Amino acid sequence: MPSGSEVKFEIGHVLFIDIVGYSKLLITEQSEQIQTLREIVRGTEQFRLAEAEGKLLRLPTGDGGALVFRNSPEAPVLCALEISRELKNHPELKVRMGVHSGPVNEITDLNEQANIAGAGINIAQRVMDCGDAGHILLSKRVADDLEHYPQWRSQLHDLGECEVKHGVRLHLVNLYAEQLGNPALPVKFQQEREKEQSVVAAPSPGRSRLMPIVLSILIFFLICLAIGYFGFDKFVLAPRREAALVAATEKSLPARPAESKPTVSANSVAVLAFDNLSDDKGSEYFSDGISEELLTVLQKIPGLHVAARTSAFWFKGKNATTQEIGQKLGVAHLVEGSVRKAGDMVRIAARLTQANTGEQLWSENYTRNLKDVFAVQTEIAQTIVGQLRGQLTDGATDPAARAAIQAQVQAAEKGGTKNVEAHEHYLQGRFYANRHSEENVRKALAEYQLAVEIDPSFALAWAGLAQAHLWFCNYSTEAGRAGFDAHMASAREATARALALEPNLPEALRARADLQFSDFDWKGADQTLRTALALAPADSALLTDAGTLALAKGDTARGIALYREAVSLDPINSLARSFLAYSLSLTGQFAEAQAEYSKVRELNPAVPWAHAGLGISFLLQGKFEEAVVAAHDEAVEWAQLTVVAMARWSQNRIPEADAALARLVERSAGMAAYQIAEVHAYRGDKDRAFEWLERARRQRDGGLNFLRTDPFLANLHGDPRWNAFLRTIGLADDQLK
Repeated sequence: MPSGSEVKFEIGHVLFIDIVGYSKLLITEQSEQIQTLREIVRGTEQFRLAEAEGKLLRLPTGDGGALVFRNSPEAPVLCALEISRELKNHPELKVRMGVHSGPVNEITDLNEQANIAGAGINIAQRVMDCGDAGHILLSKRVADDLEHYPQWRSQLHDLGECEVKHGVRLHLVNLYAEQLGNPALPVKFQQEREKEQSVVAAPSPGRSRLMPIVLSILIFFLICLAIGYFGFDKFVLAPRREAALVAATEKSLPARPAESKPTVSANSVAVLAFDNLSDDKGSEYFSDGISEELLTVLQKIPGLHVAARTSAFWFKGKNATTQEIGQKLGVAHLVEGSVRKAGDMVRIAARLTQANTGEQLWSENYTRNLKDVFAVQTEIAQTIVGQLRGQLTDGATDPAARAAIQAQVQAAEKGGTKNVEAHEHYLQGRFYANRHSEENVRKALAEYQLAVEIDPSFALAWAGLAQAHLWFCNYSTEAGRAGFDAHMASAREATARALALEPNLPEALRARADLQFSDFDWKGADQTLRTALALAPADSALLTDAGTLALAKGDTARGIALYREAVSLDPINSLARSFLAYSLSLTGQFAEAQAEYSKVRELNPAVPWAHAGLGISFLLQGKFEEAVVAAHDEAVEWAQLTVVAMARWSQNRIPEADAALARLVERSAGMAAYQIAEVHAYRGDKDRAFEWLERARRQRDGGLNFLRTDPFLANLHGDPRWNAFLRTIGLADDQLK
């Protein structure tokens, strides 16, 4: 979908800092303490190093601030300890800190104003809120990362879970050592323990005699509370109303369906990111690339169920067991390994493991010249396919079976290169492209371009170049049409070059399907995706595209089935789950949709529609206030405003609805023309709805893919302009036959 602002998503390591009791200080004291705290923070070694390397973002708040480190999870913890050490010289300054690693998005609007948001920031603040003065609290995710290093283990003290805002429960760890940090149990945790004890404690016979006294005290307390209600309402109760509304929203959610554990296929496998053991840590692109190429080859082997890259690489750097990984990904086997690159030599170690037992089924080490790396990759792929087939049949060692496996692997490897230099540029291109930010995709473009210049017959590099250009098309603004058109033209050329070299290359076929989506060529896209899926049946991205195509044609049942298959292959892909959740809402399967949206928020609360999607589900149920509350934490403003504008209209709160729509138009016309059309159609303003649909068509807005199944456009169906518009984008009934 075209975009009016640039959103850069990444994993940030966040340190949130807060002055305890700040609101009770005099204004002069507030100013002095903030200034002192800033000087302390700026004086830390970690702050100076990260800032010098360009790996630090700062988010000021009234009584503290957040530091987002981009280098390692250790950086914010080391910084917190430095701050704690210096605070010993300032006993008047009561500070608490919280650390969490999670999604952070840096949003730059058309006026080049930057804003930092995302779940990483929000959760870090809630981690901090659980502490008292002196505490350095860590989320369990950060603590797990630190446990890789022995020097931290004695300083980590598990606190267990605690409830924070909106009923969310966080598992926290207290960091303290010697005179740094606060070893005392935080008050919030003490209250949690007391609450738990009061729930489980059963009254004894002796206590029953105290009941009249207890009741008298309780009645007296309630009378006092009633007398003081109006005086305290403004200062005590009003701030809690939002939390109460959130609680009510959660209660109104449909019950989650019980999850059934899918049967794990014996020929299922996940290829994890190989460890980079090279002295040059910049060679990570090479180790990632070796494992990703192996994964891509296995995806194209008929009969194999291969976990997608997004999910398999999610475990990179995490201390998870084989059983945990296998269960999370729904696979029976894991491929792991390491790569050590030194000059012209490379050493690759690979092993195949039984996920549920950790038993090693096969392993091998290869030390070769760099130019022989292609033969090593082929040998590893053939061995793994043979091992997996051996789990199913006894024919893996049969000469005919071996020949068949070799033929399948060779077919799956089509489109590659034997040029070492071109191959390295291609691997770097994939490495940058997988980071999905404008800066990194620009680097990917440059690397892919070098790869095809060195080896013009490198079809996979041409396909990568096409996908990188299409990435920019999906984030184009109306003001940047020249850039959009140039990227679109380059994508067409690169796709044509790739397919001329390898007509059956799935990566190039996907690029062609994306171009056909943009051209509203639904029949062509259908044929292309069917061909691609026949060649790479385990490619979750292709399955997701096929699901979206089914919805575009009005076939919701097929769309849901394809989205389910994509999620089964890529269970940690929050975007695929978001597509599934939306399609479930369309068909009234609200309980399952809510469960999917919960998983989306757990995986990446910053992904578009993680919160607003649940708001859409509530809108369809007529639960308008719940819809607004659900959309409140949405990271993408235009998605939140879409929900608010429709919900407030249904509540007859017209000024608020108008304000939300006006802001949506003002700030997001270049990227949310389709959503603006939805709001006008929902309000019954057909003329404006069709005007914005036409604008969405000119902008090739991705929202048009859901036009035929969109319930918010129902008011337009009886208008003669509806079928006329469907015809302009190739979605009229007779055009789809």
